[in-house]
Amino acid sequence: MRIPKQAKRKAKALFKEVHANGVLDESRLLRAVQLTAEHKPRGYLAILSHLQHLVKLDVERRTARIESATPLDSQAEGAIKEKLTQQYGAGLYTSFHVNPALIGGVRIRVGSDVYDGTVSGRLKQLEESLAQ
Repeated sequence: MRIPKQAKRKAKALFKEVHANGVLDESRLLRAVQLTAEHKPRGYLAILSHLQHLVKLDVERRTARIESATPLDSQAEGAIKEKLTQQYGAGLYTSFHVNPALIGGVRIRVGSDVYDGTVSGRLKQLEESLAQ
């Protein structure tokens, strides 16, 4: 579905309004969606669709997935969370996962940023450099 420019502008304005201190406020978002659905302004489906897209992108930017070959202790988890908060700001959601296929090390994905300090990642880089 093609979204008109006016609907995109209204969705962006709503998106800005539902933030508090730079972090998405779920209660404000829910209220904004309810009001838009009740009043049904012109192109409201396009507005809500684009708003959904903006929220999805924001959630992805604010989500950190940390993978390690073995479970991390609480001290290591705390240090990683602290560093990520310093770099990406408050309101970052973190989730820790164990992935034995990594062999060793840690891989962190925040939005489209990937920090790969794993043994399997380095082996893959070595393989690619030798293939050239």
